[in-house]
Amino acid sequence: MAPTARRLARLQIARNLVDRGWRVVGFDVDPAKRAELALANVVIADSVAQTAGDAPILMTSLPTPVAVESVAREIAKSGQPSRIVVELSTLSIADKLHFEEILKKAGHIALDCPLSGTGAQAKMRDLVVYASGDSAAIARCAGLFADFAKQSADLGAFGNGSRMKFVANHLVAIHNVATAEAMILAERAGLDPKLVVDMVGPGAGGSRMFQMRAPMMVEGVYEPATMKVSTWKKDMAIIAEFADDVGCATPLFTLTQPVYAEAIAMGLGDQDTAAVFEVLKKTIITDSKSGTRKRE
Repeated sequence: MAPTARRLARLQIARNLVDRGWRVVGFDVDPAKRAELALANVVIADSVAQTAGDAPILMTSLPTPVAVESVAREIAKSGQPSRIVVELSTLSIADKLHFEEILKKAGHIALDCPLSGTGAQAKMRDLVVYASGDSAAIARCAGLFADFAKQSADLGAFGNGSRMKFVANHLVAIHNVATAEAMILAERAGLDPKLVVDMVGPGAGGSRMFQMRAPMMVEGVYEPATMKVSTWKKDMAIIAEFADDVGCATPLFTLTQPVYAEAIAMGLGDQDTAAVFEVLKKTIITDSKSGTRKRE
């Protein structure tokens, strides 16, 4: 089974930090993941509390709000002096604020710092850290961020990191589906798809998603997944809720949602989001006589 994007990113971040001289201490509830981290020369702790005792700066990357709350409570109960806790996950603003509240009561400083980038990008230190919260704490983390990411910024109040991530992922959702549509258009036009990737990607019409996912669409291979469709659908629900909360219409983003839903219905949930190419290829037919597009 291919590793999840989050798991791969965590592993690559740990490797990059170890390679740059950091003493990295880690814990995971999954023994297999602990073993994987140990192979990367990460010191394996027996618990979250032990990790908090060994490291003045903690980073958490977790799959669900329940897991995030549980870890926050374990850090809070550890009895350790003030720690900086850098939360890297993509969660709702409410979940992030709950995380901050639990840690603040115990004297710790929580930072909201979601990442932009995939596991493959993490390997190349090609991540962006959207940091928000206490500015002094963010400044203390600058060297840490620089050793696993290409860029970071202090975005101000806690929660702004997540808000920036939602804006970025809003574009990712659109660019990914737009890439699939463009590649189908090129295919129907009789163009060499590999040349399309080579020539469109660097041009004005290209995007980071085009450069990453158009090659997967050409090959029709969507594993290992840099982001699973099933995980992405969860992130999209968070973005839709956020847009509603701030009263912003997102017509293009909204139009992409059924495409991802159809990918799951087609059994592509565990594959990379580039698999939306298969959805469009299956459902859109060009009528050669009228030039209109019909759905099956």
